[in-house]
Amino acid sequence: MKRKIVVLGGGISGYGSAILAKKKGFDTFLSDMGKIAPKFKERLDEWGVEYEEGQHTEERILDANEVIKSPGIPDTAPIVVKLRERGIPIISEIEFAGRYKGVAKTICITGSNGKTTTTSLIYKIMKDAGRKVSLGGNIGESFAYSVATDRYFWHVLELSSFQLDGCFKFKADIGVLTNITPDHLDRYDYKLENYARSKMRITQNQGTADAFIYSADDVETQRMLDNMDSTLRARQLPFAINTAIASGDGDAVLEGHSFTATVGKKSVTIDTRKMQIEGMHNVYNAMAAALATLAAGIEPRHIKRSIYDFSPVEHRLEPAGKRDDIEWVNDSKATNVDSVWYALESMKRPTVWIAGGTDKGNDYTPLKEFARRKVKALVCMGVDNSKLLREFDGIVPKIYDCKSLDEAMRAARDEARSGDTVLLSPACASFDLFRNYEERGRLFKEWVKENVLND
Repeated sequence: MKRKIVVLGGGISGYGSAILAKKKGFDTFLSDMGKIAPKFKERLDEWGVEYEEGQHTEERILDANEVIKSPGIPDTAPIVVKLRERGIPIISEIEFAGRYKGVAKTICITGSNGKTTTTSLIYKIMKDAGRKVSLGGNIGESFAYSVATDRYFWHVLELSSFQLDGCFKFKADIGVLTNITPDHLDRYDYKLENYARSKMRITQNQGTADAFIYSADDVETQRMLDNMDSTLRARQLPFAINTAIASGDGDAVLEGHSFTATVGKKSVTIDTRKMQIEGMHNVYNAMAAALATLAAGIEPRHIKRSIYDFSPVEHRLEPAGKRDDIEWVNDSKATNVDSVWYALESMKRPTVWIAGGTDKGNDYTPLKEFARRKVKALVCMGVDNSKLLREFDGIVPKIYDCKSLDEAMRAARDEARSGDTVLLSPACASFDLFRNYEERGRLFKEWVKENVLND
């Protein structure tokens, strides 16, 4: 009798998991409480996968031998609670696809900030160097779909803490942890310790032939490492700007305007002034990417060329246009305080800052000094802006309380003068007004194009 696999969620991770399960001969059923995008339905139909939307048929779901849960579904969802009560194993797409990747190796990137840029940069370096490589996890194609439909030798995966929570036997051949700062605490009982433990799962199952790359400057990462030194078997490859480090396996250190990344006997030196991605946060990202690709066996000359050639990631400090010497910058992906800290740190001009959305238990204290020095006006954009209004009252000269994108954009345009930057860097999730941060960023760029550049 066929083993029954149920996939919860019909988004990018869900449809890919269902197709891989179907290909491997499982009795496969996908269930989504919301709507499934037409493009995913088409692929499910092509592969003959049974699915439902707008409901969860409990009888069918609770009859599963194993459930693959999409990362966006919280453990508190009623159907997940019932599955756990029945003792039915629940895993992530990453865990499932990892069983069938064959000899392919993985470079897995996690962290509170910088993981999308770092992942994209690693993927570019690998691809430019001629490797057969897929891009998956939180960005790119579904990891499971890539495994089901092609044969890759490398998979570069951006992994969230939610995806790592559903991993048990999966192993990162090369694991990258950019940093650990408070984020998604609403999913971790508002305890940083719980969230940090999830991030450290990037190291689980790693052996002496594997590599773990991390920021030696990050206090929380260092604290977690101090508590687990005896269990960490991978080669450690730290990178740092502020901390003196010495690792026998390799490291990356910034000196002046250049950093040198070394793994074993190979090293690459990067002049940060030649990089297209600006800001100290991107120096960290480039150091992590250089170490990861050196560990993967890429020649230093390929790494150097690709890093210099790499342009900013969409929705992360992405230039959206400039007119009358007013810059518009889309940083919609900055959904937590630490991301905004890096964004404000990189601002060189007086800033009109657009922030707000669904607060995730944020502590805005780290932003206040930058806000006091650099922000001339704060435009709050959300259904409930009371916390932002309260926290920055008396710190920023002008604060606007706006309930829609259009209202916020008009306020920002009216406030901005020649020589200013208008920065969308929300520090919050997007779900009060938008489907996701991508939609928020796209609508921001469209508004700028229609009402500023083409006005």
